[in-house]
Amino acid sequence: MVTCTIMFECARRTGAGHTPTTGSSRCWRTFGCVRVAWNQTLAERRRLWRAESRSLSYAASDAALTAMKQDPGLAFLNEVSSVPLRQALRHQHKAFSAFFAGRARYPRFKSRRSRQSAHYTRSAFSMRGGVLRIARTSGPLRFVWSWPDVEATSLNPTMVVVSREPDGRWYATFAVDGGAAAPLPPAGHAVGVDLGVTDFAVTSDGQRIASPRHLERRARNLARHQRRMAAASAGRRTGPRPGRRPPAPTARSATPGATSCTAPAPGWPAATT
Repeated sequence: MVTCTIMFECARRTGAGHTPTTGSSRCWRTFGCVRVAWNQTLAERRRLWRAESRSLSYAASDAALTAMKQDPGLAFLNEVSSVPLRQALRHQHKAFSAFFAGRARYPRFKSRRSRQSAHYTRSAFSMRGGVLRIARTSGPLRFVWSWPDVEATSLNPTMVVVSREPDGRWYATFAVDGGAAAPLPPAGHAVGVDLGVTDFAVTSDGQRIASPRHLERRARNLARHQRRMAAASAGRRTGPRPGRRPPAPTARSATPGATSCTAPAPGWPAATT
């Protein structure tokens, strides 16, 4: 059984003039609760390790989450689905396992300025006829379909990840279980591929594939914005106002070479009446 992930671009983009809807407010609240559960558990792990030189098991962190919900100061954790909160604890437990195995860095605290996400398993969402509903929301979440070769109504996802990137775009990532891919028919010949720096790839039959040079292009754009900021700081009347940060990287710059998705339309997520 092969698991593949399908990405959607949700039909809501934040910005000035947009009024938060019921669905978007619920997503923001879920993101905040996931951050609280992650940061509180991480702080407790660090305290236990420094004070008693022992770690925190997933069962203990799950029990601590139940205790947090009973705290009057953290009673808002009961307003969202418990599935994303427990998924965050599972991810943290796996992150520490990878850290102690030397495969990853030490887990860090989550910030509201970084990427926000909430993971929903089958018990916390439903998708029937291409309509997505997640727990603790009053209506379906509308999204813009970005895979024209795949029929949305035929999907039977096992997990849904609702996320918001720093550039303001919303995404819904679906994980589906698919069968084993059918092997391709034999071509009758073999070709060697050598990856390089000057050329992206060179095949054994002499074909050269040029490097797309995404990093250089993005670096030039960043340098241009920084020059404009420096000019404004020096007293010139051209360029952006002082104190403005360079524009956030877009989804295309974050994933160079990715297939462009349908342009987002305002109004996601929204509750239908």
